[in-house]
Amino acid sequence: MSKNILKTKSYLFAIEIVKLSQRLQKDNKEFILSRQIMRSGTAIGALIREAEFAESKADFKHKMYISLKEANETKYWLSLLKDTGFIDEKGYSNLFNISKELVAMLVSTIKTLKKS
Repeated sequence: MSKNILKTKSYLFAIEIVKLSQRLQKDNKEFILSRQIMRSGTAIGALIREAEFAESKADFKHKMYISLKEANETKYWLSLLKDTGFIDEKGYSNLFNISKELVAMLVSTIKTLKKS
């Protein structure tokens, strides 16, 4: 069940990241940071999906670790976008909170994998 929640939440987050990237490019003509947030923000869910067909338990855990790293990187880009005035506090807070939830869920998943 938790894997499905993680999969769904990461997919919905990716949709919001794509929309943010599109707004940054259209409204602000910002192409570098928008590509960075697009890459890391959409990679989270892509790696979770990739892990579904992992070749081994070690491969699954590795993909989850990479997804965690991408989620953490996305938090960085969101903070940078807020602090440079590209996104407002409301837009930042919503996306940052979701990214924190994803990090927490991924950490929990990885901890569970370590126990087994």
